[in-house]
Amino acid sequence: MRNQNLLAALLLACVPLAAAGEWPTWAGDQGGTKYSVLDQINRDNVQDLEVAWTYSTGDFKGKMAPFGNSFGLQAVPILLPEAAGGHLVFCNPFWRVIALDPVTGKSRWEWDPKVKKGERELQYKCRGVSQWEDTQAESGAFCKYRIFQITGDRRLFALDAKTGQLCPGFGDGGTVVMDAAIGSVAHAHDVDAIRTYFPPAVVSDSVIAGSVVGTKFEDANAPSGAVLAFDARTGALKWAFDPVPRNPGDPEAANWTPESLAKTGGGNVWTYMTTDPARDLVFLPTSSPSPNYYGVNRPGDNRYTNSTVALRGSTGELVWHFQAVHHDVWDWDVAAEPMAIDLTWEGKKRAAIAQLTKQGLVFVFDRDTGVPLWPVEEQPVDTNGIPGEQLSPTQPFPLKPPPLGEFVVKDDSAWGYTFLDRMACKAMFAKYRHGTMFTPPSQEGTIIQPGMVTNWGGGAFDPERNLLITNIRRFQLFVGLPETSTIDMEAAKHPQAGFPGGPPKPIQNTNYAMERGPEKVFSPLFSPCTPPPWYLLTAVDLSTGDIKWQVPLGVIDKQMRLPLPLKYGAVGIGGPLITAGGLIFIGATADERFRAFDIETGKEIWVTNLPTSNMTIPMTYERDGRQFIVLAAGGHHIFYPQKLGDQLIAYALPKKK
Repeated sequence: MRNQNLLAALLLACVPLAAAGEWPTWAGDQGGTKYSVLDQINRDNVQDLEVAWTYSTGDFKGKMAPFGNSFGLQAVPILLPEAAGGHLVFCNPFWRVIALDPVTGKSRWEWDPKVKKGERELQYKCRGVSQWEDTQAESGAFCKYRIFQITGDRRLFALDAKTGQLCPGFGDGGTVVMDAAIGSVAHAHDVDAIRTYFPPAVVSDSVIAGSVVGTKFEDANAPSGAVLAFDARTGALKWAFDPVPRNPGDPEAANWTPESLAKTGGGNVWTYMTTDPARDLVFLPTSSPSPNYYGVNRPGDNRYTNSTVALRGSTGELVWHFQAVHHDVWDWDVAAEPMAIDLTWEGKKRAAIAQLTKQGLVFVFDRDTGVPLWPVEEQPVDTNGIPGEQLSPTQPFPLKPPPLGEFVVKDDSAWGYTFLDRMACKAMFAKYRHGTMFTPPSQEGTIIQPGMVTNWGGGAFDPERNLLITNIRRFQLFVGLPETSTIDMEAAKHPQAGFPGGPPKPIQNTNYAMERGPEKVFSPLFSPCTPPPWYLLTAVDLSTGDIKWQVPLGVIDKQMRLPLPLKYGAVGIGGPLITAGGLIFIGATADERFRAFDIETGKEIWVTNLPTSNMTIPMTYERDGRQFIVLAAGGHHIFYPQKLGDQLIAYALPKKK
């Protein structure tokens, strides 16, 4: 009865959740809620979960592959409808598409795009594929149901969902080489710097592709981060949207200088997008403009970057936008997907967008207009940046919900395992600049607080309880902007230069270099200098704007020389899954564990060991009367490089005898 009532309510929702038993997109539904109505697995029986099957992609065989700087299984599978073959489909780090039997985990078909291995600038990671039904095609027609795959080397493929064969009417024999489309937009002077690691959004017969701009960190003149839409049937380019508004007729172009519009790149969407098919909307989480940490070359707020942007999926027309960070110099991209949720607000259902941000703020908007449901207040912030920097005197803060993490660095909060650790952290606090949220980077080095609260794993939303669940980090980052004339130019040639742990690297087309990472704000025993817990699972009641509970997420036995299972939070990346069984499932920890929490209380009620850490998002579905929970155990090149892996693992309750 409970499921029947819930399903009846969901029929009235503006963005339908995944039908019972299905998981058609990386997040279960087009809105990104990561919620399932399945409740076969619940609080009473979750302790009985067992491994139903495992599948290995065969990429590692016990040792790291000798190419790229990122590899490890990070995909979220999708489940195709029975009419499309009923396969469980995902991709390996090299963009090979794999279709499995969802009940047994046995391979049904594979398709390999043959991406060249060994390119130094290409990170080998694929975080999912997308599907689409051609409603104009006859029942049973070849490629009526399609899988879309974008590879890191800028190729878009359409595959017949049943067989894995290329769709001949799409592009050139099923393939669109995206270079020409990328090069057709303004300021696309370095196509080779463009990469893609996330699945495209599909809405209104448009396949919408974001990108990674590989030089955005280190070049004031990085290429455009335009979002591109292709016709789902033919592969023809339909429209492009550049978050840097180079069209003189754009209303936001007046808020940029002509010089900055001519030279600024980035603003790209490198993470997941969401859609509302009924409204013909796609929601973009845009990133910072180029370069990161330095904005002298781009005065003004730099809108539409660092924003939630709503476009018409069919045409690319701008509907509304909201900027979460003005004139970003902190690398505070909008990294999490804009969640299209149906929220109970003041006693009525309200179509909304919930936007998590890296700095730990939660904005909630009306989905049609972008007007905040809770008021947003522009508050004064520090503007003492490097010479020539024109920082915004205010930044937007929602009056509710409260920030998910601390945003002040306090000298007396220095923490360490030992007295010597604490003294080292205090000395570090005394050495580098620090303060409140939005303290800007400096030549001497700035401790940024919060460092980065949320990630591309985003959150999950329970429509019954109006609860937003997300994993958040609680430690600082260091950013330094020394003048180029002061750095060791020979050391700057090191491959790790400009990356966490590496030496400073010049920012091209400026007189400054970039140095960043957490290691300068860690103790000698490599603990954060902030008090634990360093990683939390958090529940936010979006009907009241209050934090309902926060609990530590993970133990640190894998990060200590002495394997003590201290519940200080094992920082990772990825996101949660919520089910109607009252459970939150989440890996996303650097401790090789997968957990279930009671959504009402935050109590951890089940935990199991994995071959390596799950650094992505779990998913669920029902087949043959059994509910399965599936995740990728692949590790992560930053958050758990100790052991990369290639296993997809499915859990279920024991079969009834």
